[in-house]
Order: sequence, then structure tokens, then C-alpha cells
Amino acid sequence: MTIPSAAASHKPARAARIRLRAAAEAWRHALLLLAGAGLVALTLLHAPIPQPAAYHEFADTRALWGIPNAWNVLSNLPFALVGAWGLSLLARTRPALPFQSPWERWPWRVFFAGVLLTTFGSSYYHWVPDNAHLLWDRLPMTVAFMGLLTATMAERVSVRWSRLLFAPLLLLGVASATYWYLTERAGHGDLRPYVILVQGGSLLLILLMVLLYPARHRGSGKVSGNGSLYGALALYALAKLLEEADRATWLLGIGVGGHCLKHVAAAGAVALLAWRLRGLPSGAFTRPVPASCTPGRQ
Repeated sequence: MTIPSAAASHKPARAARIRLRAAAEAWRHALLLLAGAGLVALTLLHAPIPQPAAYHEFADTRALWGIPNAWNVLSNLPFALVGAWGLSLLARTRPALPFQSPWERWPWRVFFAGVLLTTFGSSYYHWVPDNAHLLWDRLPMTVAFMGLLTATMAERVSVRWSRLLFAPLLLLGVASATYWYLTERAGHGDLRPYVILVQGGSLLLILLMVLLYPARHRGSGKVSGNGSLYGALALYALAKLLEEADRATWLLGIGVGGHCLKHVAAAGAVALLAWRLRGLPSGAFTRPVPASCTPGRQ
């Protein structure tokens, strides 16, 4: 009578675990694809979204040192600081950042570069708030949104698919703002692609990836874990609330309007992401990268 070895007895259980992991991965992919398809369908089926007529009417219009709308202009300076900080982190070679592939730096470079350029685009807009200037405010923001989306995809889902979608998503972002501007000039402004696909859709997909997919790195405490990601998303949600409550915030008598504080909150969200990158230890990966993500098959 032959007694099966311990290794042989473990093979069925190991195969079952592999099948279970593969099934879970397939379901995660399916949910993510379904969410993306739903956003596209919503954009196509939704009625055109016009820009509010009073969009350029901000509560705080005070001038300072010859700068019109001074606090809405000057409050963009934090974007320059956090954007430059993020780019400096990506430029360092020691200690190395926890990327499986050198290419993974590119989405983050695009994200922080978009944030840095938002300093100039948003300041340019708030100096003279009108549609022509607003285009240059929105363009760098679309670049930042798409950069963060593909960076999260590379970290959580697949480096290969992140690379494939990198350029198309950047083009989609730029096209969404350009489409709004052209339709606005034609007298029937439509924000659907910008609001649904780029701004809201990218953040929804990022949140979904964070919830569905574990990160490939171990991290180092709260700074490097999901807490900083949730914190960044929460700060951006706060920024949007402050944007809507611009006049209500001004009427509180705290000296600034909600739009000024929106800039500060949004820059704080970017700072959390840069802080997280800084805190990630090199080579701290706990789950294997799928075959489609390995350096030899990118």
C-alpha cells in the first residue's frame, strides 16, 4: 500500500485556491468593466449638461496688490508646491520607489505635472473669469485626473492595461474640455464628457479599484496604506462641497469664500498622495503581479 506524500495531498487544495483566486480576479475585472461601460452609456444617454449661467460669479472679488480676485488667484499656489514635491519624489533614485516597472513613474509624472500646471491655468482663469480662460483651467485638471486613474490602474489592476490606455485616456481628458469649449462657443455648451467621464468617472473608477483590488505593496503604516487614498478622495469631495458653497462660506464672515478653500482642500488631497508615495518602501510587494503585468510582457 502506497501512502501519499504530504506534498501530493496538498496539491488539490492548492489547485482549488488558485481557481478561487482566478474566479475572484475575473469578477473584479467584470465589475470594473461594467462600471466603465455604465459611465459611457450614461454620458451618451444623459441630456446635455449646460454650464450654470452664474458659474463665473464668485463671492470674493477683492483685489490685493493689484491682483483681481486675489484670494481665488493666490490660493492656487499650493498646487505648485505639491505638484513640484511629487515630481521631485519621482526624480529621485535613492531610495527607490516601489514600482515593478520603470514605466509606472509616467502616470504619476503626468498627474503631478497636471497639478503643477493647474496653478497657472486656474490663476489665469480667476484673473479674468470667463469661458475662454476657463478652458485653460480645465485642461491641466483633465491631465491630472487621467494620470491618477492610470497610475491607480497600474498599481492595482495591470501595468500592461495601464500602458495601453494611458495615451487614449489622456486624449479623452483633453477632448472632454475642448468639446465643452467648442459647444459653449456654438451656444449649446455640454459638460457631459468632462463631468461624467473625466471628473466624476475617473474618481469613481479609482475608488472602485481601491475597494476591489489589493495594492501590490505592503506599505508602511497608515501613510502608505489605503487610509491616505481614502483621505485624498475625502478631501477632494470636501473641495467640491466648498466650491458649491462659495457664497455661503463667504457669508460666514471668515474672510474668504468657499472657492479659495476649495483650492486648499484639493491641494491637500494631492499632498496626501505625494506623502503616500514617499512612505512606500522599495520592493515591498506582497502579491504577485499577473503575467500580463510582468516586465517582460508589458
